[in-house]
Order: sequence, then C-alpha cells, then structure tokens
Amino acid sequence: EVQLVESGGGLVQPGGSLTLSCVASGFPFSLYTMHWVRQGPGKGLEWVSHISGGNGDTRYYADSVKGRFTIWRDDAKNTLYLQLNSLKTEDTAMYYCALDSLGGSRGQGTQVTVSS
Repeated sequence: EVQLVESGGGLVQPGGSLTLSCVASGFPFSLYTMHWVRQGPGKGLEWVSHISGGNGDTRYYADSVKGRFTIWRDDAKNTLYLQLNSLKTEDTAMYYCALDSLGGSRGQGTQVTVSS
C-alpha cells in the first residue's frame, strides 16, 4: 500500500523559509518520479514541482515558485523534500507529495501559512 507522510509545514512571515519532507513507503520510491502539489484556501489543486526517479537529475517547477523553491530526494531514506524560500502570502496552502501531477496517491498534507 502506497503511503506518503508529509511534515515540516508551519506559520512563517513573508520572506521566510521552510523545509518540507515526505516519507514514502509501500512502493519502489527510487524508481518513481515524485511531485509536490498544493491547494490554497478556496483554490483547486496546483502542481508545484517534480523530480525524476532513477537518478533524480530532472527537476521542473511551476513558474509561480521557480527560483524560490527547490526539490530534492534522498532515496536511501525514501524521502522527498521541498525547500521553500522567499515565501509570499500567496504560497499559503496545504502541501502534498504525490505520485503524479494531479495529486494521485497524495498524503494527508502539511499546512504552510505565510502571514505577518
């Protein structure tokens, strides 16, 4: 059974930083392209970033986070990460790791709130 458990969210001021983690189990994590998606208050699910499986050399970002967020993975720990820098109020959302860009098999999420 696929299980994804996100953590690391919190309340942060604009311009601040957070590091999100996602621990995976129940599937061969290292072989899978992994995604981060988010859902802001009153909004639909938005794809944020993905990193390729295998060697993790390919990374893509949504234009809204490019240059501010960084995705990486530690296959030895079955863990996916997302570094969030220069946070803006519009980054406020529930953040999920997922197996596809539509949020498939996502975990319970971790809340990021950006507010002064």
